Amino acid sequence: MNILHLLRQRFAAALDGLIDQPQSYLDLVLPSQDPRFGDYQANCAMPMAKELKKSPREIAAAIVHRLDVADLCDPPQPEIAGPGFINLRLKDGWLSNQLMKMSHDRDRLGIASADSPKTYVIDYSSPNVAKPMHVGHIRSTVIGDALYRILRFLGHRTISDNHLGDWGTQFGTIIFGYKHFLDVEAYREAPVEELCRLYKLVHQLVEYHDAKKTGLPELEARIAEQRREMEPLASALDGLEKPERKKTQKKMRQAEARLAELEEDLAAIQDRIAGVENHPTLRALAESYPDIGQQVLDETAALHAGDKFNTSLWNEFLPPCLEAIDGIYQRLGVSFNHTLGESFYHDRLASVVEDLKARGLATESEGATCVFLDGMDAPMIVQKKDGAFLYATTDLATIAYRVETFQPDVILYVVDHRQSLHFEQLFAAARKWGHESIGLVHVRFGTVLGEDGKPYKTRSGDAVELEGLLDRATERAYQIVCENDATRQIPILSESERRRIAEQIGIGAIKYADLSHNRESDYIFSYDKMLAMNGNTAAYMQYCYARVNGIFSKGDVDIDASRSRGDAIQIGHPAERALGLELVRFAETLDRVVADYRPNHLTAYLFSLAGRFAEFYEACPVHNAPDDATRHNRLLLCDLVARTIQLGLGFLGIDVVERM
Repeated sequence: MNILHLLRQRFAAALDGLIDQPQSYLDLVLPSQDPRFGDYQANCAMPMAKELKKSPREIAAAIVHRLDVADLCDPPQPEIAGPGFINLRLKDGWLSNQLMKMSHDRDRLGIASADSPKTYVIDYSSPNVAKPMHVGHIRSTVIGDALYRILRFLGHRTISDNHLGDWGTQFGTIIFGYKHFLDVEAYREAPVEELCRLYKLVHQLVEYHDAKKTGLPELEARIAEQRREMEPLASALDGLEKPERKKTQKKMRQAEARLAELEEDLAAIQDRIAGVENHPTLRALAESYPDIGQQVLDETAALHAGDKFNTSLWNEFLPPCLEAIDGIYQRLGVSFNHTLGESFYHDRLASVVEDLKARGLATESEGATCVFLDGMDAPMIVQKKDGAFLYATTDLATIAYRVETFQPDVILYVVDHRQSLHFEQLFAAARKWGHESIGLVHVRFGTVLGEDGKPYKTRSGDAVELEGLLDRATERAYQIVCENDATRQIPILSESERRRIAEQIGIGAIKYADLSHNRESDYIFSYDKMLAMNGNTAAYMQYCYARVNGIFSKGDVDIDASRSRGDAIQIGHPAERALGLELVRFAETLDRVVADYRPNHLTAYLFSLAGRFAEFYEACPVHNAPDDATRHNRLLLCDLVARTIQLGLGFLGIDVVERM
């Protein structure tokens, strides 16, 4: 039962005929921020007052008079507070009935499926096959997986598609490296590691030449131009009066900040150049292959043109690379309905461009084929002057295939915020192409940062590899598990149990730490914070679950038998009521996640539930309850807490542990 949805239905009926567009005010019916003012609160009278030209309290009184909540709320006619707030308090009996329904529903805890289910295609993770998965992939993978699990549970037809980067320049890079720098023995023993080494080596050489030829001189020119722009600002400061002086000082600070960013970029590019020139072997290779960037593009073009040898290498490289990626997904507990990479769409790209031309949507501009979009300065290029296709072309082909194959109502792209412009252009082009009825949503997210506030990287400046990240989190969790077990008079965990629990806690910690942040925010990666046994962490939630299980084992309780008795859950103590109210808000939390595709609403709910349980456990003895009926009642509440945490963490792809 979604209480918030039910209350908004009642308010919709009350507002109908009172105001022209009642739906626009229903979002102002919300859970109360302070229990002194009820369980829910409606704040719609104040904004309605401007439209109806009446006092908010007068409007609130009219709403309450028309509002039918006598079966839900006590008092039957909600109170009006302050300038026109409508406070609602649920009946204890009604709340007890909802808890009983949750308790009897083994699998769904009383959460109904969607009345009008939709078909969702969710595009997430999408690593480049030719490179190791890195820390940047964690966000797309766990956010997409959580949305997939929740939408599917709520009854929507949900299709996950891992749009792998298994075609393109990265393979041209590896093919060139294979032909020129291969260590045959290393490739025989560990093919993926050797392919990664080749990719990094060739990429480093390409970047070196790009930096020397264009990157460094362009950056130096921009810095010189920025300094020239700052000179008149600096000289003007002394002669300005206060108001103009403040404006100029602000412009000067902004200019200094831009200069600092440019100088930081310059230092990074100089380090990149020095990393090659100060290394005798790399320097010799760079001198031997001055046009390596073009040679990589040539190898890529040959692959795309169907060159037999390059195609055979691609077919040889792909299986071990996919196997390595699958190993990461298995540890994360993530799977996909489809894994259709860029290569799947390669033979469709020419027809996409031809169709765009035939419809008058694509035209030639400076030799390239472009789609010009209303309100956007730059066109979307779908075919380069040399005939090569781009990501945009592949993405349009992908949309066409998904529409034809899955008939989706919504396609979600869980991709970082840096791709926002690409998706704005893609969605606008897709709508012009005839896909205006499909909901196309960029579920964008921020960056994983290091302690220095910059993108999380290794000391050498490389992206942190995801497998190493999981290993380190698991090892730290193992130390915590061992320390906790050692504090017992007699340790109870075997070595294999310690390792299994450590894997669950360590990987759960990484997932939860990511999902507990607003997805659009950057966050600082910290093992210490994410593995803390208090605060809003997976470890704390797993501990809370294990603690409830400890209540059952300590009292030798057969909770399945207790649940099957079918008794109502009575609300007596205020802490019982507060816990019960939090439990029945689970359904509305899931709907809130779906409304804006933010799993952090769920982590916030679980943390709040754990807090309510802690207050309940402190105030309401379970095994030492005053009588058997109260003890049984409280055991059922504990059971609901454990099942809600288990189901909630399951939506996030996190396992619970029976003991820690």
